[in-house]
Amino acid sequence: MGHGDGRGRIVSPDGADDAGTRILHVDMDAFYAGVEVLDDPSLRGLPLIIGAPDGRSVVSSASYEARRYGVRAAMPVSQAIRLCPSARIVLPHFHRYQEVSKQVMAIFESFTPLVEPLSVDEAFLDVHGVRRLWGSPARIAQLVRERVQDEVGITCSVGVAATKHVAKMASTMAKPDGLLVVAAADTIDFLAPRPVRAMWGVGPKAAEALEGRGIRTIRDIRESSQDMLDRAVGPALGIRLAQLARGEDARMVETERIEKSIGHEETFETDVTDRVFLRAELLRLADRVAARLRRAEWETGTVAIKVRFDDFRTLSRSQTLAEPTAVGQRIGEAAQTLFEQIESRDPVRLVGVRAEKLRPAGGGGIGLWDDDEDWRRVEGAMDDAVARFGTATITRARHIGRGEGRGAARHPKDHGLD
Repeated sequence: MGHGDGRGRIVSPDGADDAGTRILHVDMDAFYAGVEVLDDPSLRGLPLIIGAPDGRSVVSSASYEARRYGVRAAMPVSQAIRLCPSARIVLPHFHRYQEVSKQVMAIFESFTPLVEPLSVDEAFLDVHGVRRLWGSPARIAQLVRERVQDEVGITCSVGVAATKHVAKMASTMAKPDGLLVVAAADTIDFLAPRPVRAMWGVGPKAAEALEGRGIRTIRDIRESSQDMLDRAVGPALGIRLAQLARGEDARMVETERIEKSIGHEETFETDVTDRVFLRAELLRLADRVAARLRRAEWETGTVAIKVRFDDFRTLSRSQTLAEPTAVGQRIGEAAQTLFEQIESRDPVRLVGVRAEKLRPAGGGGIGLWDDDEDWRRVEGAMDDAVARFGTATITRARHIGRGEGRGAARHPKDHGLD
């Protein structure tokens, strides 16, 4: 596997066998940094840290030049500067990243209608039905790379395989600016020596549990009993890993994705010990989450919070609601209840509220007594005011004067960092 900084990069030669493949995973290379270089060519070749320079923020992205010093996304900017003192810190321009993302996705859709965006900078493409028009999957992958470079001005890496899982692994290994093709017949041999941490969906805790039992490679997973896998990571993930280790992945490209969660976070300029302030902040974030739910016509069945302390220790708590809701007051009350269950009184650096287990609004109907009727009416009026006059028009009285800009720049995609 690559190291995230371009070391260990593996690419396919021209004319590589792509028999039995149909899935492309296309991933922009250090996307945020790439867009900044596109807009300011004088930054090319420099170690770049995308983030706020106040030392309280985290790294949104980093160029490959900075990554070779150990800089990683989600790392505190202060730590990144210590690792790479010569790095240039560039403020993020999220609206610009969204603009460039739309250009890239339009190129993908010009090849096939079967495009599944995963975030602003990556997507799956199913090219099985367009081979007569464009050529083999490997040829289409090369055309995609050329057009992104020529028309947008940034680079991408592409994995070509028979399944989503293998295609995503292949694109990671090809970074930066590479193409790796895995023919269907070569899938098992390709997977066998890869570390378990390289598998899509295996997080640090699952990897540690597997490695603690001597299961370090995908070959080890394949050769382990199902009972051992289940004891290591639980039955659901154990069965899933056994299937992926055998190259089995029936997931198709989904052109209509249901958002899995909606969340907002706040990183404070100074650590906070005032519990009353933190409770109010959770309610403010809950209001923002609820407004997004209503705009998307979703309701949440589970509320989760995240609390990060001054030593970067991070706790998460979640609660399943009695009834799904898109009411900020209800989400906020759940968030505050979860917060009170955290015993630590250490200074807090960050808080976040997230809505999970989303479903279409109104799916369960409204009961004979609607406990949220008054709040639903109030928040509906707030939505109308915001739609007419903008986001700064109306807010809760307790939030007046608190401002929206206390923390580092917020990340527009809630499902991961570039």
